[in-house]
Amino acid sequence: MSAADRPRGWVAALFSRELRLSLRSGGGALIGILFFLAVVTVIPFGVGPDLNLLARIGPAVLWIGALLATLLGLDRLFQADRDDGSLDLLLMAGRPLEIVVLIKCLAHWAGTCLPLVAAAPVLAIFLNLEPLAIGAVTLTLAVGTPALTLIGAVGAALTVSLRRGGLLLAVLVVPFSIPVLIFGVSAAGAAVSEPAPFLAPFLYLCAVTLITAVIGPFAAAAGLRFSAD
Repeated sequence: MSAADRPRGWVAALFSRELRLSLRSGGGALIGILFFLAVVTVIPFGVGPDLNLLARIGPAVLWIGALLATLLGLDRLFQADRDDGSLDLLLMAGRPLEIVVLIKCLAHWAGTCLPLVAAAPVLAIFLNLEPLAIGAVTLTLAVGTPALTLIGAVGAALTVSLRRGGLLLAVLVVPFSIPVLIFGVSAAGAAVSEPAPFLAPFLYLCAVTLITAVIGPFAAAAGLRFSAD
Protein backbone atom coordinates (compact mmCIF):
# COMPACT_ATOMS: atom_id res chain seq x y z
CA MET A 1 0.00 0.00 0.00
CA SER A 2 1.48 3.33 -1.07
CA ALA A 3 1.70 6.37 1.22
CA ALA A 4 -1.03 8.12 -0.74
CA ASP A 5 -3.37 5.15 -0.19
CA ARG A 6 -2.98 5.01 3.59
CA PRO A 7 -5.76 6.66 5.62
CA ARG A 8 -3.68 9.73 6.42
CA GLY A 9 -1.21 9.56 3.55
CA TRP A 10 -3.39 11.57 1.18
CA VAL A 11 -3.74 14.30 3.81
CA ALA A 12 0.02 14.79 4.05
CA ALA A 13 0.41 14.57 0.27
CA LEU A 14 -2.30 17.16 -0.33
CA PHE A 15 -0.90 19.50 2.34
CA SER A 16 2.60 19.24 0.84
CA ARG A 17 1.29 19.91 -2.67
CA GLU A 18 -0.80 22.89 -1.60
CA LEU A 19 2.06 24.36 0.42
CA ARG A 20 4.39 24.20 -2.57
CA LEU A 21 1.78 25.81 -4.80
CA SER A 22 1.13 28.53 -2.23
CA LEU A 23 4.81 29.40 -2.04
CA ARG A 24 5.25 29.42 -5.80
CA SER A 25 2.13 31.16 -7.10
CA GLY A 26 2.38 34.89 -7.63
CA GLY A 27 5.50 35.26 -5.52
CA GLY A 28 3.89 33.60 -2.51
CA ALA A 29 5.10 34.71 0.87
CA LEU A 30 7.56 37.26 -0.51
CA ILE A 31 4.85 39.36 -2.16
CA GLY A 32 2.76 39.29 1.01
CA ILE A 33 5.69 40.39 3.18
CA LEU A 34 6.62 43.17 0.75
CA PHE A 35 3.02 44.41 0.72
CA PHE A 36 2.92 44.20 4.52
CA LEU A 37 6.17 46.18 4.66
CA ALA A 38 4.80 48.81 2.29
CA VAL A 39 1.68 49.36 4.41
CA VAL A 40 3.61 49.60 7.68
CA THR A 41 6.31 51.93 6.36
CA VAL A 42 3.89 54.32 4.65
CA ILE A 43 1.81 54.96 7.79
CA PRO A 44 4.55 56.88 9.69
CA PHE A 45 4.91 59.26 6.75
CA GLY A 46 1.16 59.89 6.85
CA VAL A 47 0.71 60.49 10.59
CA GLY A 48 3.96 62.35 11.19
CA PRO A 49 6.91 61.82 13.55
CA ASP A 50 4.82 61.54 16.75
CA LEU A 51 6.25 58.37 18.33
CA ASN A 52 3.55 58.18 21.00
CA LEU A 53 0.82 58.29 18.35
CA LEU A 54 2.58 55.60 16.33
CA ALA A 55 2.77 53.39 19.41
CA ARG A 56 -0.97 53.82 20.04
CA ILE A 57 -2.06 53.02 16.50
CA GLY A 58 0.70 50.46 15.84
CA PRO A 59 -1.38 47.32 16.61
CA ALA A 60 -4.18 48.53 14.33
CA VAL A 61 -1.72 49.30 11.53
CA LEU A 62 -0.14 45.86 11.75
CA TRP A 63 -3.53 44.15 11.77
CA ILE A 64 -4.82 46.14 8.80
CA GLY A 65 -1.61 45.43 6.89
CA ALA A 66 -1.93 41.71 7.66
CA LEU A 67 -5.58 41.69 6.55
CA LEU A 68 -4.79 43.38 3.23
CA ALA A 69 -1.76 41.14 2.63
CA THR A 70 -3.88 38.06 3.34
CA LEU A 71 -6.35 39.09 0.63
CA LEU A 72 -3.65 39.06 -2.05
CA GLY A 73 -3.55 35.33 -2.69
CA LEU A 74 -7.03 34.24 -1.70
CA ASP A 75 -8.39 34.37 -5.25
CA ARG A 76 -5.90 31.63 -6.23
CA LEU A 77 -6.96 29.28 -3.44
CA PHE A 78 -9.32 27.29 -5.69
CA GLN A 79 -8.96 29.07 -9.04
CA ALA A 80 -5.83 27.21 -10.15
CA ASP A 81 -7.46 23.86 -9.34
CA ARG A 82 -10.50 24.80 -11.40
CA ASP A 83 -8.38 25.94 -14.35
CA ASP A 84 -6.33 22.73 -14.58
CA GLY A 85 -9.18 20.35 -13.74
CA SER A 86 -7.87 19.36 -10.31
CA LEU A 87 -11.01 20.69 -8.64
CA ASP A 88 -13.20 18.26 -10.58
CA LEU A 89 -10.92 15.39 -9.57
CA LEU A 90 -11.13 16.45 -5.92
CA LEU A 91 -14.92 16.53 -6.14
CA MET A 92 -15.06 13.06 -7.69
CA ALA A 93 -12.34 11.43 -5.58
CA GLY A 94 -14.70 10.47 -2.78
CA ARG A 95 -12.65 12.28 -0.15
CA PRO A 96 -14.54 14.50 2.32
CA LEU A 97 -14.51 17.86 0.56
CA GLU A 98 -14.66 19.70 3.88
CA ILE A 99 -11.40 18.03 4.95
CA VAL A 100 -9.84 18.90 1.59
CA VAL A 101 -10.84 22.55 2.02
CA LEU A 102 -9.46 22.63 5.56
CA ILE A 103 -6.13 21.17 4.39
CA LYS A 104 -5.91 23.70 1.56
CA CYS A 105 -6.62 26.52 4.02
CA LEU A 106 -3.95 25.28 6.43
CA ALA A 107 -1.40 25.07 3.62
CA HIS A 108 -2.36 28.53 2.38
CA TRP A 109 -2.01 29.93 5.90
CA ALA A 110 1.38 28.28 6.37
CA GLY A 111 2.63 29.59 3.03
CA THR A 112 1.29 33.15 3.12
CA CYS A 113 0.10 34.18 6.60
CA LEU A 114 2.71 32.49 8.78
CA PRO A 115 5.53 34.53 7.17
CA LEU A 116 3.51 37.67 7.94
CA VAL A 117 3.30 36.63 11.59
CA ALA A 118 7.06 36.04 11.61
CA ALA A 119 7.70 39.45 10.04
CA ALA A 120 5.41 41.34 12.44
CA PRO A 121 7.96 41.72 15.28
CA VAL A 122 10.47 43.27 12.88
CA LEU A 123 7.94 45.61 11.29
CA ALA A 124 6.63 46.63 14.72
CA ILE A 125 9.94 48.40 15.33
CA PHE A 126 8.94 50.97 12.68
CA LEU A 127 5.89 51.80 14.81
CA ASN A 128 7.76 52.32 18.08
CA LEU A 129 6.05 49.42 19.86
CA GLU A 130 7.33 48.20 23.21
CA PRO A 131 8.49 44.57 23.52
CA LEU A 132 5.32 43.60 25.40
CA ALA A 133 3.14 45.15 22.70
CA ILE A 134 5.19 43.43 19.98
CA GLY A 135 4.62 40.07 21.65
CA ALA A 136 0.89 40.74 22.00
CA VAL A 137 0.51 41.74 18.35
CA THR A 138 2.44 38.69 17.16
CA LEU A 139 0.35 36.38 19.35
CA THR A 140 -2.95 37.85 18.17
CA LEU A 141 -1.86 37.63 14.53
CA ALA A 142 -0.87 33.99 15.00
CA VAL A 143 -4.30 33.22 16.46
CA GLY A 144 -6.40 35.48 14.22
CA THR A 145 -4.92 35.04 10.74
CA PRO A 146 -6.24 31.46 10.40
CA ALA A 147 -9.74 32.92 10.78
CA LEU A 148 -9.01 35.38 7.96
CA THR A 149 -7.90 32.50 5.74
CA LEU A 150 -10.97 30.40 6.54
CA ILE A 151 -13.33 33.33 5.93
CA GLY A 152 -11.50 34.06 2.70
CA ALA A 153 -11.88 30.43 1.62
CA VAL A 154 -15.67 30.85 1.64
CA GLY A 155 -15.40 33.92 -0.58
CA ALA A 156 -12.90 32.16 -2.85
CA ALA A 157 -15.27 29.20 -3.24
CA LEU A 158 -18.18 31.48 -4.14
CA THR A 159 -16.15 33.37 -6.76
CA VAL A 160 -14.16 30.43 -8.15
CA SER A 161 -16.24 30.30 -11.33
CA LEU A 162 -15.77 34.02 -12.04
CA ARG A 163 -12.93 35.41 -14.08
CA ARG A 164 -11.10 38.25 -12.33
CA GLY A 165 -13.16 37.75 -9.19
CA GLY A 166 -10.48 39.18 -6.91
CA LEU A 167 -12.27 42.49 -6.35
CA LEU A 168 -15.58 40.79 -5.63
CA LEU A 169 -13.76 38.43 -3.27
CA ALA A 170 -12.40 41.38 -1.29
CA VAL A 171 -15.87 42.94 -1.11
CA LEU A 172 -17.30 39.67 0.23
CA VAL A 173 -14.53 38.86 2.69
CA VAL A 174 -13.72 42.21 4.33
CA PRO A 175 -17.10 42.73 6.09
CA PHE A 176 -16.96 39.25 7.64
CA SER A 177 -13.36 39.86 8.72
CA ILE A 178 -14.30 42.87 10.83
CA PRO A 179 -14.95 40.85 14.06
CA VAL A 180 -11.50 39.29 13.74
CA LEU A 181 -9.99 42.73 13.21
CA ILE A 182 -11.86 44.22 16.18
CA PHE A 183 -10.87 41.54 18.67
CA GLY A 184 -7.32 41.31 17.35
CA VAL A 185 -6.72 45.06 17.60
CA SER A 186 -8.45 45.24 20.99
CA ALA A 187 -6.30 42.48 22.44
CA ALA A 188 -3.08 43.84 20.98
CA GLY A 189 -3.97 47.40 21.97
CA ALA A 190 -4.53 46.27 25.54
CA ALA A 191 -0.81 45.64 25.81
CA VAL A 192 -0.19 49.28 24.91
CA SER A 193 -2.79 50.82 27.23
CA GLU A 194 -2.43 48.90 30.48
CA PRO A 195 -5.90 49.60 31.96
CA ALA A 196 -7.52 47.67 29.10
CA PRO A 197 -7.78 43.91 29.72
CA PHE A 198 -5.93 41.66 27.28
CA LEU A 199 -7.44 38.28 28.08
CA ALA A 200 -11.11 38.96 27.27
CA PRO A 201 -10.69 40.15 23.64
CA PHE A 202 -7.98 37.53 23.10
CA LEU A 203 -10.34 34.74 24.16
CA TYR A 204 -13.04 36.18 21.89
CA LEU A 205 -10.51 36.14 19.06
CA CYS A 206 -9.73 32.48 19.81
CA ALA A 207 -13.46 31.73 19.80
CA VAL A 208 -13.94 33.41 16.41
CA THR A 209 -11.07 31.36 14.96
CA LEU A 210 -12.54 28.11 16.32
CA ILE A 211 -15.98 28.99 14.94
CA THR A 212 -14.57 29.71 11.49
CA ALA A 213 -12.59 26.45 11.64
CA VAL A 214 -15.89 24.60 12.06
CA ILE A 215 -18.15 26.61 9.75
CA GLY A 216 -15.66 27.77 7.12
CA PRO A 217 -14.80 24.38 5.53
CA PHE A 218 -18.47 23.36 5.30
CA ALA A 219 -19.49 26.71 3.76
CA ALA A 220 -16.58 26.67 1.31
CA ALA A 221 -17.28 23.05 0.34
CA ALA A 222 -20.92 23.93 -0.31
CA GLY A 223 -19.79 26.84 -2.50
CA LEU A 224 -17.48 24.58 -4.49
CA ARG A 225 -20.22 22.01 -5.05
CA PHE A 226 -22.60 24.76 -6.17
CA SER A 227 -20.04 26.17 -8.62
CA ALA A 228 -19.45 22.70 -10.08
CA ASP A 229 -23.16 22.17 -10.89
